[in-house]
Amino acid sequence: MQQVINFFIKNSTKLLFLLLLVISFALILRTHTFHQSSFISSANGVTGYVYENVNDLKEYMHLKTENDALVLENANLKKVLFNQAITQQDSLDINQLKPEENDIYSITVAKVIRNSFNTKENFLTIKGGKKQGIETDLGVINSNGVIGIIQKSSDNYSTVQSILNVKSEINAKIKGSNHFGALKWDGKNTGYVQLVDIPRLAELHKGDTIVTGGISTIFPENIPIGIIEKAYTTKSSNYFTISVKLFNDMTNLGYVYVIKNKDIIEIKELEEQTKNE
Repeated sequence: MQQVINFFIKNSTKLLFLLLLVISFALILRTHTFHQSSFISSANGVTGYVYENVNDLKEYMHLKTENDALVLENANLKKVLFNQAITQQDSLDINQLKPEENDIYSITVAKVIRNSFNTKENFLTIKGGKKQGIETDLGVINSNGVIGIIQKSSDNYSTVQSILNVKSEINAKIKGSNHFGALKWDGKNTGYVQLVDIPRLAELHKGDTIVTGGISTIFPENIPIGIIEKAYTTKSSNYFTISVKLFNDMTNLGYVYVIKNKDIIEIKELEEQTKNE
């Protein structure tokens, strides 16, 4: 206590000066409108700056929640569009956003937790497995297009054979035509794949879009893949080999959508019976 008293005695002059300065400043603000408004404006400016930055921080912290919600909404819309294409309906009813018993395709959202793209046989690992209805031979896409096909599944995780895998083969076609081919990867450039077995009589141009063909049970028809960069053939061949520039940056993947054809078991059983006859 004695130290506190000694402090005030020792600094009495300085403290008195500060007290008088504060009183003077308060009197100026009370008696001069201009100074008062200037002070309030400055204070409001500082307060506004602080509030703005706090709000930006809050928005940033909520980005993940909002992004998750958008991904789920996008998945729901994709399911509607895929099933709408099957039923060939002309208009989109808001009630279609609800799951229907006669829907052929269902969609599950999953997150990529590992992605390889620098080998010949690339795979992804996603968070989502048998408990979420994900199983072997289901198609995997994102908002930009095709990613690959489910290779194996455990209870909560799955591996995906990437489109950048030399063993990958996906049915694809030139958009707006019925010229189908097999989409493969030559193991060279991560931005390009090759579409083979397209007949030479097919009309095609640089920049044409390549989409899924829809004649398999894995992918619905017309899912984007990429655009034609160039096409070439040999004198001894009746087919084009097309270099396709991917829409997807396969080195930068986040959320994906796993597509399940609910009729896949029935179709496979029927095809197997036909082979055995």
